[in-house]
Parts: sequence; structure tokens; C-alpha cells
Amino acid sequence: MAADKPTILIIEDEPAIAELVSFTLKEAGWNAFVVHNASDAWDFLQRRTPQLILLDWMLPDQSGLRFLSKIRADRQFNELPVIMLTAKSMEEDKIAGLDNGADDYITKPFSPRELTARIKALLRRKTPEHAQSLMSAGIVSLDPVSCTVSMNSQKIEIGHAEFKLLKFFLAHPDRVFSRSQLLDKVWGDHVVIEERTVDVHVLRLRKALKEAEHLIKTVRSVGYMLSEK
Repeated sequence: MAADKPTILIIEDEPAIAELVSFTLKEAGWNAFVVHNASDAWDFLQRRTPQLILLDWMLPDQSGLRFLSKIRADRQFNELPVIMLTAKSMEEDKIAGLDNGADDYITKPFSPRELTARIKALLRRKTPEHAQSLMSAGIVSLDPVSCTVSMNSQKIEIGHAEFKLLKFFLAHPDRVFSRSQLLDKVWGDHVVIEERTVDVHVLRLRKALKEAEHLIKTVRSVGYMLSEK
């Protein structure tokens, strides 16, 4: 289920640090990509949206803070979780980073363990669909680690696309999503799928859930939601 692994973009111009961070993230089970300046980072973001960005304070073409402001000013990326990496431990720099929209801040040198702990905490907070803990609604429970779905503690057969869809709904209960939002959030914006394909997967998901199909609700002229109500 490699497609479900969060993608993390590392923006760091020091090769040794970039390599260490990339290795650490891959060991932790994430997809890691490295770019060495703000310009390449922006090009990357036009092609795919990562789940999280690790952003160095000092970059060769512009400051990390300036690049962070650019991300936050863009409607498409303003919610992206960003952790600033910096050699600066000055209190006012931390405040400047957080004021500019950084979600967290980690000072070099840092231990790989600390870095992965901070990333896990931020992903849990910002993108609950990437959490690794058991998720449930009514008689349905989903285990993200073993990639299985159970009803009344009995495992059920479910397709890969339906699994991803259910996982996303369970992470965001009682929230209505349009077909285009589901396409973007579940399949990613770089996958070309028609909106009516979402209807097909919702239909299949309901079929797989049998007597619990009522959890997946159709909201007329808007989209779909998961609700126990």
C-alpha cells in the first residue's frame, strides 16, 4: 500500500543533512523527496502535493521564511503542514517562524528520533487519515497497520480503492465532501479519475459494508459523508 504512505518534501541545501533526513524518513516508512532550493521546491509543488514539508531556514535562492509566506499565500497549499529546520535557536527566530505560519520548529542538530516524533505528531493533528491507530464507526473498524476492515470483529473483503475511501471517511466523520474533494484527498491531485468514478467506489464500499452501508450517506447535490447519526 505504498500509495497510502505520506509524502514528505525536504527543502534543504546541505547535502549531508538532506541525506540524513531523507534516510530517517524512509526508515520510518514515509516517501521522502529532496530539493535543494526554493525554486525547485515550488516546481515540485506544481506537480504533486506532499502531506508535509520540512523547510530549512537558510536556502541559497531565498530565505525559508520567505518561501513559507509564499506557501501560506497560495490557496492550494495554505493548509500544508510545515516544520522549519534551522541552526538558529534564538527565541525571536522561533517566534518569526511560527508567526509566518510554520506548524513546528526543530533546531539543528536534532536526533532522528526527535524528528520522526515531531512529524508523526503533526501528521496526526493535520492529516488524521494518515494516523496509524484503529479507526471505527458503529460495527465497522479499520486497522491502518494491517490494512484490514472488520465488522463485529469479523474481517471483510474490501477493494484497495474502497479501503482508502473508508479510511478517509473514518478520519473525517460527519463532514460532507464533494466528489472533486474526495478525488483530490483520496486519490491525489496527480491521478486522472473522473468524478463519476467516485460514485462507483462509494457504491462498492456500501456493498462491502453490507448491513452497515447506512454509515455512508449521500448528501443531495453536494457529495458524501460518513455519519452514525
